[in-house]
Amino acid sequence: MDARRQGGRYLDFLSGCSTLNYGHNHPVLKQALLDYIAADGITHGLDLHTEAKADFLETFEALILKPRRLDYRAMFTGPTGTNAVEAALKLARKVTGRQHVVAFTNGFHGMTLGALACTGNAGKRGGAGVPLNHVSHEPYDGYFGPDVDTARLLDQRLSDPSSGLDAPAAILVETVQGEGGLNVASSAWLRSIAKIAKRHGALLIVDDIQAGCGRTGGFFSFEEAGIVPDIVTLAKSLSGMGLPFALTLFRPELDQWKPGEHNGTFRGNNHAFVTATASLCHFWSDDTFANEVKRRGDYLGMRLEQMAAKHDLVARGRGMMRGLVVESGEIAGRITKAAFEHGLIVETSGAHDEVVKILAPLVIDDDVFAQGLDILERCVRQALAQAFIVAAD
Repeated sequence: MDARRQGGRYLDFLSGCSTLNYGHNHPVLKQALLDYIAADGITHGLDLHTEAKADFLETFEALILKPRRLDYRAMFTGPTGTNAVEAALKLARKVTGRQHVVAFTNGFHGMTLGALACTGNAGKRGGAGVPLNHVSHEPYDGYFGPDVDTARLLDQRLSDPSSGLDAPAAILVETVQGEGGLNVASSAWLRSIAKIAKRHGALLIVDDIQAGCGRTGGFFSFEEAGIVPDIVTLAKSLSGMGLPFALTLFRPELDQWKPGEHNGTFRGNNHAFVTATASLCHFWSDDTFANEVKRRGDYLGMRLEQMAAKHDLVARGRGMMRGLVVESGEIAGRITKAAFEHGLIVETSGAHDEVVKILAPLVIDDDVFAQGLDILERCVRQALAQAFIVAAD
């Protein structure tokens, strides 16, 4: 049945592109915000200190950083992910005195010029209107297939003074490439990249904007690999409720900003501080939530592997950030269109939009989760059958 005939009710497997990891209007987060507003809490304080900011910083330190033995300074950038990436790039260049940045094939880091230069997608890059310089896009893990160690190739190029690859200020990487097609970097590859960055005097930046805040299991997506990036960017689900909020985290010794050197009007949304603090307290005070995410991620992986086996497809991703690789963007588009008509919101990703990407809320009820995946499976079957008929004609 067309979802529009059911009063416009939809099951959201997009979650604001991983901005709503805790679902829409979670009651605990909503109540925290309502209480703050009702108490006439400060909405906007520019860079001045507020109780809401202090509460967030203290909670983030106690529940996220200390348990993971991470020592980072927290920089409030502009409110979106691309702002966090721009700050990270600028800081890396300032600290190292270098200009070049190594990014990776199929990476996506934002739409402002610095972040866009690190983004691989030609369509996005084409909108810049100016040359996007000082970045090279090296092959991501698995880009040439499982038998080619692309980390070793990067190390070889950086070690060769005649390779033409300038010494980088930073190596910028996603552990799972959300927009690039759910390509997953292995823990071994990530550890190699971390060592390469250190060996060559570059700072390692992990873009955790889409893969972080629990999407891949742990709060940070790099925890599984056992690495400690020099700089980490966060946004999307950081506020917990879809309010704009971004952070750039960096090692204390990298804090070399001069006063006002990187500022902005919306460096700190007090309403977002309130909901972020509530989300940390509610979901991250112990391992219960992370274990539930892992369980749901395992179930999602199992369901997608079953679909892939039935239809000769490939399942890809990690945790609650997974999808199906189909033959083309056209077929993937048919699947998402049919899903929408049946009340399921889901999107595509990948170089050719050929990956049907599942970003269901991390708190989703098991029965509802199964219902949504049943809808997806029917739509996959129908779209592939239609494509077969068209091909036969």
